[in-house]
Amino acid sequence: MTGNIFGERFVLVSFGESHGRCVGAVIDGCPAGLMLSEKDIQRELDRRKPGQSGITTTRSEADEVEILSGLFEGYTTGAPICMVVWNKDVDSTKYETVKYEPRPGHADYTAFVRYGGFNDPRGGGRLSGRTTISYLMGGAVAKKLLRETLNVEILAHTTEIGGVKAEKRSLDEIRQADNNPVRCADPEAAKQMIARINEAQKQKDSVGGAVQCIALNVPAGLGDPVFNTLEGDISKALYSIPAVKSVEFGSGVDSARMTGSQHNDHFALREGKIITLSNYAGGILGGISNGMPITCRVTIKPTPSIRKKQQTVNLLSMKETIIEVEGRHDPCIVPRAVPVVEAMVAMVILDHAISAHLIPRVLEKKM
Repeated sequence: MTGNIFGERFVLVSFGESHGRCVGAVIDGCPAGLMLSEKDIQRELDRRKPGQSGITTTRSEADEVEILSGLFEGYTTGAPICMVVWNKDVDSTKYETVKYEPRPGHADYTAFVRYGGFNDPRGGGRLSGRTTISYLMGGAVAKKLLRETLNVEILAHTTEIGGVKAEKRSLDEIRQADNNPVRCADPEAAKQMIARINEAQKQKDSVGGAVQCIALNVPAGLGDPVFNTLEGDISKALYSIPAVKSVEFGSGVDSARMTGSQHNDHFALREGKIITLSNYAGGILGGISNGMPITCRVTIKPTPSIRKKQQTVNLLSMKETIIEVEGRHDPCIVPRAVPVVEAMVAMVILDHAISAHLIPRVLEKKM
């Protein structure tokens, strides 16, 4: 299986480049009988598209999806679903002068080596964050399928940007996180995050941050130890998102400062259902879901494209040189990564649910 194919039973094939004609996805393995429309996909794409506020890139793309196959009379047919978004506001002029001068923090150099210089360098090409449009296409289908068959809800929100950390918030507040530009459920922290991004932008710099994802109502028993554990597959999915530098589950790195008696989640019965009284495990034990909310945290690095002068090497002359990166870039990509995190978690959970035979190949038609 190549690096552009994701999943075992619910399979996503991602294609396209940042400055190419289009980006898109082919989904195979979606059950027949799911009511689906372009509006379902567009809703997720609108959450990550550029130009949403003053703290995002000025690239103006409507990111309008077209579904080319896999639907008939509003329902999935069980055949592959092909979707595309056409790139329209493309300006590749800024990349001609730096084609052989890799931008620090980007994959320009590694892609050049990996593909022998035949890679598309414009805007990062295949390794651009714009390719996450295909992730959202698969995620939109997965989220709807999980919601309608298993009542699984996937929520993500910004918890940190540029050193500004949000306070813990309720699920209802997290559900409203999209109401501000940084997608933070803590309104006061959101204001400080916006100010921090604006400050970095004025300094020709960028900032990173963190996103928390919560999956609710996930059935116990999902996961295939030892090499296809649930958190292992989720981690791989999340690391496919450009700029992700770490993934934690439950208490994460804080576990290093806890004792066993503090970290163990005690079991209890509530209305005949087994639960745990705490959730330091993040809803996963031994690589298998335990029925509690799956919680994970993703750390995202600062946007590497900054307007400060930086040192690089000219790949033709093999001499050191100074580069000034131009173009249209986000001073912080964390807010636009929030729906992408949801998408990847959703696809992994769906893949495992199909593997566990919790979702049939043909759904009952709603009359």
